[in-house]
Amino acid sequence: MADRLSATERSKNMSAIKSRDTKPEVYFRKKLFSKGLRYRKNSGKIIGHPDIYLAKYNTAIFVNGCFWHRHTDCKYAYTPKSRVDFWEKKFQSNIQRDNTVRQELFSQKIKQMVAWECTIKQMIKSPDYENEIIKQVMDFLDSDEMYLEL
Repeated sequence: MADRLSATERSKNMSAIKSRDTKPEVYFRKKLFSKGLRYRKNSGKIIGHPDIYLAKYNTAIFVNGCFWHRHTDCKYAYTPKSRVDFWEKKFQSNIQRDNTVRQELFSQKIKQMVAWECTIKQMIKSPDYENEIIKQVMDFLDSDEMYLEL
């Protein structure tokens, strides 16, 4: 199937996608800050350059886009209909990199949290859901658990 955009238009759209300070990431950081949590952004000292690093809790937080990181069974994790081979290869390399980072952080005994884009979108829509997720985050930080996906 042909792409509905020209190669130039598609390239322009894709190059506009940010990897840092995305809207979901900024929103989530503000919620954490409002709960008194202080963090470092995109810490280069931690493998995987987590979006948020809470030194006090030795916790790396990744705010993952469902499309790019292939959130299982999520409506946002669709596969484009053009250049399928390119996208499959791209997605597989992203998944492999995420798994490698996860294993390395586990070996360094760094706690990890993944906040998915769809969860954050739902938080924005529903204050009750937002409170529920923030409570899960706070409970996780005070627990001995090493991994949480939201």
